[in-house]
Amino acid sequence: MPQSKTNPDKQAALRQYGILNPRPQGVLHPLFQDSDFFDPDDLVQVKYEMLRQVHVDNRPISQAAPEFGFSRPSFYQAKSTFEQAGLSGLVPARRGPRSGHKLTGKVMEFLAAKRMTEPLLSFNQLADLVKKHFGVQVHPRSIERQLLREKKRR
Repeated sequence: MPQSKTNPDKQAALRQYGILNPRPQGVLHPLFQDSDFFDPDDLVQVKYEMLRQVHVDNRPISQAAPEFGFSRPSFYQAKSTFEQAGLSGLVPARRGPRSGHKLTGKVMEFLAAKRMTEPLLSFNQLADLVKKHFGVQVHPRSIERQLLREKKRR
């Protein structure tokens, strides 16, 4: 089993960039055993070496994936994103919603109309109105940010 390099600065940097391997103990490949270069904590390096083992060294996917701590579907996902975006494709995508997904076009039209007729409504009051009319809980700050974005676009 690989010994995780306990370099707190490197681990902090990997964590900051979202590439700290959550399961370094699953990396069983000999390259990552007692090496100063290969680091099981570096998720991008682990994925790249897994892909290289299959593509360059012609290792079967069924052997390579588990040795690097991944499943076969994870291998195919890494292969696909690597082919599309290179090394940057091996960096995990940010999790969670990418935008104000609750603030649909209809909701924003409703909010714009309310602000026209009642300009003194607070964002808390607007959030309450959205909940009553659409049954959707939206944080007042989300409404404020989205209205600011739309104002900047004009």
